[in-house]
Amino acid sequence: QVQLVESGGGLVQAGGSLRLSCAASGRRFSRYYMAWFRQAPGKEREFVARISWNGYNTYVAGSVKGRFTISRDNDKNTMYLQMNSLKPEDTAVYYCNTIRDSDYTPTGSWGQGTQVTVSS
Repeated sequence: QVQLVESGGGLVQAGGSLRLSCAASGRRFSRYYMAWFRQAPGKEREFVARISWNGYNTYVAGSVKGRFTISRDNDKNTMYLQMNSLKPEDTAVYYCNTIRDSDYTPTGSWGQGTQVTVSS
């Protein structure tokens, strides 16, 4: 099991950009499929983007397609979420997690997340 810590959130105006990081401890990071999720106030946690263990395969949710890009650097044990053209509806706490490569179900514990606030 890897331990994950999210960072990079903040307050940004609509149309701005942020890059989130998910730092992992442990030597097995490169073996895991990973994903970003988010939870807005009063809403269920939702999937945002996922990436294969080697970074070759990625998928992003329709709501962020064309604006968000997921990537990873296994040498640095870190996953990223580049968020461009941010909208107020992107305001949420963003979480990273390991996921099953068969059905993409989250498999690790949820961390503190990182708050992203987009002002209009």
